[in-house]
Amino acid sequence: MYAIVKIAGQQFKVEENQEIFVHRLAAEEGATVEVNDVLLVDKNGSVQIGSPRIEGASVSLQVVSHVKGDKVLVFKKKRRKGYQKMNGHRQAFTKVKVAGIRF
Repeated sequence: MYAIVKIAGQQFKVEENQEIFVHRLAAEEGATVEVNDVLLVDKNGSVQIGSPRIEGASVSLQVVSHVKGDKVLVFKKKRRKGYQKMNGHRQAFTKVKVAGIRF
């Protein structure tokens, strides 16, 4: 059984007991988050598609930890002008575990 859900503006294919990284959620570690934007559910070959989402369906997520992603370097340069600028960025993620899929 799997579902396609929309979490923080991105779509994920999730199964029970799966751990995924999503953009930082405003929840404490160990908290449970309910996601109601379920777009598709497949239960042993019977597929149910929402338009745009399935009413009454939800996915329960448990927040495992808050982490930062790998550093991405942003380098800007204008040739022959002596201009160089280096910036770094680390995206904030939340590691969540799918506790259950209900529909």
